[in-house]
Amino acid sequence: MVESIAATSLLGHRPVYGSYCCKNVPNKRKPSDPIRLPFTEFLGGKVSFSASLPRRRVERPVMPIIKAQAMELTKEVFSYIDEEQIPRDFGYGVDTGVDRKPGLWPPENKADNPLLNNPLLRQERMGCGWLGAIFEWEGVLIEDNPDIEKHAWLALSQEEGKSPPPAFMLRRIEGMKNEQAISEVLCWSRDQNQVKRMACRKEEIYQALQGGIYRFRPGSQEFVNVLMHYKVPIALVSTRPRKYLERAIGEIGIEGVFNVIVAAEDVYRGKPDPEMFMYAAQLLQFIPERCIVFGNSNLTVEAAHDARMKCVAVASKHPVYELGAADLVVRHLDELSVVDLKNLADIESAEFGSGEPELEMELEEEDDQRSSSVGVFDDGFW
Repeated sequence: MVESIAATSLLGHRPVYGSYCCKNVPNKRKPSDPIRLPFTEFLGGKVSFSASLPRRRVERPVMPIIKAQAMELTKEVFSYIDEEQIPRDFGYGVDTGVDRKPGLWPPENKADNPLLNNPLLRQERMGCGWLGAIFEWEGVLIEDNPDIEKHAWLALSQEEGKSPPPAFMLRRIEGMKNEQAISEVLCWSRDQNQVKRMACRKEEIYQALQGGIYRFRPGSQEFVNVLMHYKVPIALVSTRPRKYLERAIGEIGIEGVFNVIVAAEDVYRGKPDPEMFMYAAQLLQFIPERCIVFGNSNLTVEAAHDARMKCVAVASKHPVYELGAADLVVRHLDELSVVDLKNLADIESAEFGSGEPELEMELEEEDDQRSSSVGVFDDGFW
């Protein structure tokens, strides 16, 4: 046992005691006589040698061998520092990916829910097929006549003795709640009771002018049927009061189609504030990044993007070139397919952290640090 211990070097490269190979003149390797330890006796806990070690002249290795060994040891030390060490307590935890470096696989997915015990449901949520659709009412699903809205505001101004609102102001209050438009844009009153009374009166005038006639836009009903076939949750948002909205839904015969209905009573502000869309996403239990809004104005596009949602603009009352800020522009909803919606809800670098270019830059910086820390070995130093 003593011989085996003595035959192992402290550096792990060359033996200190044992056979040592050296080269003779003809360049042939000739093992020298081994140096053996003398006979030992174990007395109690002590080791006694029967004779002293014979003094034998051991040839020292040449300088290049020492330098090579030192260089190898230096490289091993730096590689040992860079490698991640396994903890000694072996307290392995569950890898949640929170402290994971950016760019490593699998990436962090906001749609993932670790609380779900079913792995199939978690996989379905992480796919691009897990999405929700949020529709506006007028001009998207049903036909809309913008002139009726203008006439309603002009009639209300005559009844209240106010100056008629100009055209640019009427365009500004499109998509707003009636209370918001009266108090903030038209500035007709600041009293809450008066504002609520005028808002209700304006809605009565609009319903009287509209006549209770509703019909689908071309291609809207077919697209809704496709979404229902693929079991895509659908939400309806509108700044109309709920009683008028439910009456219109019943007249065109689409009861039970919408999983969520957000009306004027459910929110405080209308567009361009994203409150309606955020509340609809909460009721659908979808993250905003997986919700697609269908509207027909730039105010809808602005509100959807502020809510971190995708937006499909329907060119019903605005030309196509004015809706270029939307993620997708169509004239009719039947031009879309489920594949188009999945592409909109697909994985993006903004959703999962930094992308590959930043990772490559970090790797280059790490390589530079390693090369500078190891340095270049000079023969003159040794």
